[in-house]
Amino acid sequence: MSTANQNLFELFFEHFPDDLSTTLLRTPDGVEYSYADAIDESGRMARCLSDLGLTAGDRVTVQVEKSPAVICLYLACLRGGFVFHPLNMHYQLDELVYFVNNAKPSAVVCDPAKQQLFEELTHNTECDVLTLDAAGAGSLSDASAEMPPAFRSREIAADDLAVLLYSSGTTGLPKGAKLSHGNLAANTLTLIKSWGFTADDVLLHALPVYHAHGLFVAVGCVLMSGSSMRFIPKFSADAVIAELPGCTVMMGVPTFYTRLLADPRFDAERTAGMRLFISGSAPLLPETFAAFEERTGHRILERYGMTETSMNASNLLDGERRPGSVGPALPGVELRVVDDADNELPRGEIGHLQVRGPNVFSGYWRMKKESAREFTADGFFRTGDLATIADDDYVTIVGRNKDMIITGGLNVYPREVESVLDELPEVAESAVVGVPHPDFGEGVIAVVVRQRESDISGVDLLTGLRESIASYKLPKQVFTVDALPRNAMGKVQKNRLRETYADAFQSNGEPA
Repeated sequence: MSTANQNLFELFFEHFPDDLSTTLLRTPDGVEYSYADAIDESGRMARCLSDLGLTAGDRVTVQVEKSPAVICLYLACLRGGFVFHPLNMHYQLDELVYFVNNAKPSAVVCDPAKQQLFEELTHNTECDVLTLDAAGAGSLSDASAEMPPAFRSREIAADDLAVLLYSSGTTGLPKGAKLSHGNLAANTLTLIKSWGFTADDVLLHALPVYHAHGLFVAVGCVLMSGSSMRFIPKFSADAVIAELPGCTVMMGVPTFYTRLLADPRFDAERTAGMRLFISGSAPLLPETFAAFEERTGHRILERYGMTETSMNASNLLDGERRPGSVGPALPGVELRVVDDADNELPRGEIGHLQVRGPNVFSGYWRMKKESAREFTADGFFRTGDLATIADDDYVTIVGRNKDMIITGGLNVYPREVESVLDELPEVAESAVVGVPHPDFGEGVIAVVVRQRESDISGVDLLTGLRESIASYKLPKQVFTVDALPRNAMGKVQKNRLRETYADAFQSNGEPA
């Protein structure tokens, strides 16, 4: 690729099949997009957004259902130099207000049901609101259909912003990770080599596309290798089992694999054509690893990444896949474990995991001070994870010092949920923690001290939360107590809460 233009789309294009009629993706109901279709549709969308007045660096906020059109919209943003800003469909009003005010998009693409809401949120700004539904229809598609497919990608430098991807912050305010064209390109090139992707692969895609895992990792590996996808709207055991015989690779979160193992149809015969199962976004239990191998003969490849860095480490394609470990650092990525003063610790000792490499983001959007604190003097990013690195370089994540909960592969920060709970008039104070859950890995629970005059139940408290936060952040159980446990400094002892409620869920995932 020419050094003059580091546009990620152009790098993808170099790896597309020579025959552009090759299938890029196919949905379970038979909708099929070729590489040529994706090129033409993304060109039309890029032209449409440009004609609205968007220029390089402008944000495009996207909250839509998963569809092939979303992939075209992502490619359109890359081609136009616009910053793709995806949002989980479950975000509620208060969250959307924050995202719009913080990202300051020049265009919003939303589900038709949210059009009026976003028009109200952006009415004092120069922001166009377009629609796109689960079938790929809407005002964006209508406007794009009138455009010519030819569009010359904008000249982009490697450090120009490609994506703004928000992750919740420990303070309760989501933080927008600034990922550049160069960050995504470097990581994707490394992954296709490390995981052996070729044009012959067919990826079973059941992940969401508002998330780094589903879009930048999964779709990125397909585009960078010229392979194809079976594109499932959302995970279901029925859909995955039906598509598996025609696929070679699957990426998923641990919850996907535990649900497949719960289905007797999922067996060695069904997975005979698969070459690789990859797991990430949450820790994979060694018990799941062992049960999966016993059932199918396949050893799941676990890897480790974050919103701010994409992938950092991976078990080996041709080598040991160690249960409980995320493998060694990927080529070109440096990982180290340090003490509280950033001094590197001897191998095998537990400490703070830090990462440096071309995959690591440049900082958080509009948060200069917070960004500066997250990097060391020599350029390592503080991941917030506690880990050990063995003598043979295999990394084991042992905990998170930022108190994050990972439920079903999605990140939940307790403070964000606590701040909403504490605003309810019946609540004096609250503490939110994650406890073991057999399906989601961790289940969110809340421990609440009610106002003295209140006798509101946990179920009623949950009802009061539903309109304020995304459904995946909602506590699965609410416990009421007279007082929260605190240490001598007055800090809530969340470790004690995790111990007390460790058995809150039975083996079937239902409340104990």
